[in-house]
Amino acid sequence: MSAFYREIRQTLLPSREGKDGPLPPMLVAMTLVTGLVDAFSYLVLGHVFVANMTGNVVLLGFALAGAPGFSITASLTAIASFVIGAVLGGQVGLRFAHHRARLLSCAAIAQGVCLAAGVILAALSESSIPGGYRYGLIASLAVAMGLQNAAARKLAVPDLTTTVLTLTITGIAADSAILGGTGSKAGRRLVAVAAMLLGAVIGATFVVHAQIVFPLVIALIVIVTIAAVTRSLAHSDGAWVRVEG
Repeated sequence: MSAFYREIRQTLLPSREGKDGPLPPMLVAMTLVTGLVDAFSYLVLGHVFVANMTGNVVLLGFALAGAPGFSITASLTAIASFVIGAVLGGQVGLRFAHHRARLLSCAAIAQGVCLAAGVILAALSESSIPGGYRYGLIASLAVAMGLQNAAARKLAVPDLTTTVLTLTITGIAADSAILGGTGSKAGRRLVAVAAMLLGAVIGATFVVHAQIVFPLVIALIVIVTIAAVTRSLAHSDGAWVRVEG
């Protein structure tokens, strides 16, 4: 049990001298953003994900089968835009391959620009989303999340991918020491699960009971904060800034 709580503490309040330095809590915050943005996209934009591409492929399958309430065009727009964001994030990763803080700062700035566009479109549309705004929102948000996913992949902090939880949840069970595994790192993995769940709950609550723009505003604030913090660390020379893999 002590190891479990130690993993949670090291994830949320890591040592600056650790292998990943201050990156874990920032990636946890980005996982929260995933829950916020996908709650908005699924509930407001018509059964489409902009961060969870595994789910989006499944939704595309539903649409192709003619299931009501699902859109082939919306799903394809999200997937294509996510790929564009991932390409841009990959370019950022190549340019700042020598420094993780600069990599994350640049990616977060670009993601923030896309989220800001989403906030503007959502604010202009108030409670209902016109067709043109809908696809603009899908595209801008999916590009933002593609950027985030590519940056997190390049940062390579274990169990903190920010968008995919399938392997995280699998690892909790499959790697359990009770089953003879190497240890499930359940503390860190459950923090990631809880962050996405919390983001989804907050996002859905605002969409259903308040203003639909609020989840995107919160997501933007989180990303801008991450960009500012990592920018302040741009001159750090700790071992954690070196990109792994």
